[in-house]
Amino acid sequence: MAATSAVAENIYERIRRVRLVPVIRVKDSENALGLVDRLLAADLDVIEVTTTIDGWDVVIRTIRERDPEVCVGAGTVTTPAFAERALQAGAQFCISPCLVPDVRSAMAGSEVPLMEGGLTPTEVLGAAQHGVAKLFPAHVGGVPYLRSLLAVAPQARIMPTGGIPLANAAEWLAAGAFAVGIGSDLTAPGDIAGRVAEVLGR
Repeated sequence: MAATSAVAENIYERIRRVRLVPVIRVKDSENALGLVDRLLAADLDVIEVTTTIDGWDVVIRTIRERDPEVCVGAGTVTTPAFAERALQAGAQFCISPCLVPDVRSAMAGSEVPLMEGGLTPTEVLGAAQHGVAKLFPAHVGGVPYLRSLLAVAPQARIMPTGGIPLANAAEWLAAGAFAVGIGSDLTAPGDIAGRVAEVLGR
């Protein structure tokens, strides 16, 4: 496994402790910032803001300025240009749905961790060699697939994301997920804190 910096390990530890990483994928920055307020009220302070949002880098910059204790990262970082914008905005981690060696090269001079995604064992376990891997789209193989990956690589840190209902998060965590990324099912209207407490027993 490649060595990771202390800065990266601190970010990974925050992700491991929170267990659920909300994935914000809405239309614009105003909606995204409103959603961030609801997530913080539910004690979810590690947040992924995807580059599919209009003004996503403004959202990250605003969160960093307004709530310095929040750990916010950029998701769907698929190009070096996205990575550069993410770093300039103050993103504390970057996530890609696939392997992005050109992005990894572009970020080589930064201590900001890049979590690459994959689906096959070669992709996922290869990405895990750099720190934490994103299993995407996780619903394709389901919990049994994660168990199979961890059976052959028990030390791998894998964060399943994609098509996971909030109600199933505990099952993924029990199977060995490092954390679970959840999108619309977590960020839907209503009582986020109550739904999270019901699932994780908080």
